[in-house]
Amino acid sequence: MEKFKKILKKTFCLPPLPTLFAALFGYGFVLAVAIFDIKIYPVQILSYLFSAYALAVTITGFPHIISLVKRIKKYISDHPLMIKFKSTKLGAKYLNDLNFRTEISLYFGLFINLLYIGMNIFSGIRYHAIWFISLAFYYILLAAMRYMLLRKGNNEHNLFNEWKRYRMCGIILLIMNQALAAIVIIIVKQNKGFNYSGLLIYAMAMYSFYSVISAITNIVKFRKRGSPVISAAKAVRFVAALVSMLSLTTAMINQFGDDDENFRKMMTGTVGGSVCTIVIAMAVYMIFRANKNLKRS
Repeated sequence: MEKFKKILKKTFCLPPLPTLFAALFGYGFVLAVAIFDIKIYPVQILSYLFSAYALAVTITGFPHIISLVKRIKKYISDHPLMIKFKSTKLGAKYLNDLNFRTEISLYFGLFINLLYIGMNIFSGIRYHAIWFISLAFYYILLAAMRYMLLRKGNNEHNLFNEWKRYRMCGIILLIMNQALAAIVIIIVKQNKGFNYSGLLIYAMAMYSFYSVISAITNIVKFRKRGSPVISAAKAVRFVAALVSMLSLTTAMINQFGDDDENFRKMMTGTVGGSVCTIVIAMAVYMIFRANKNLKRS
């Protein structure tokens, strides 16, 4: 039994560099098979096995990954260019002022939202797809929410005004959820979904997973900062990440799924329903939390 445990440990608990190489090879192999549409059955089986092994060593090597990320962050922080950036007025403000960083993030998110609105309106008109128009309406509301958070009152540190904006974000989320539910219903009824051509679907997959993980991390990290506007900004980012995952799910089913209509509808309905439920729960929580704090004020 002890010998078996040692074999398992040597197989799945690798040092940092072998963990990195095994993960890159496993994920790269299965992506190559999918991208080049390799139909050779033994090669497909090997790619699945290697990707499963890559996932296992990624999980067991997670402490190594955290350590590697910390070392990379330290290297970047100690780099001469970063030190020079810190010495500037703008750099010092960006690195030390959380409210300023949040504001920059909101401006960037607002810009991306405007691009998405234009892209979805164009796609809806070109492909006669109502769900693209619905998604454009969703992003219009998302842009409105980010714009509202960017607006400053007479005193940007007025907690009462921040809680009012926080509550308004919750109300807009409830309205947004209607557009989101309409998108899910239309996709399920028409048994269609989003399409990303070529390698774009893999880029969208990486972006979607990064967005979800980053959004959850930020919500946990900043939940006790005491700023309702910052909390609302992180909630908006999380909702945007969830919708990206929904779009990715339908696109993946379209590109890699089989022709089983019931499976497509079940997967789209399940993921879409879960996203809508999470958004409703977040919106209700934000409204009740804001009302409670406004009464105290």
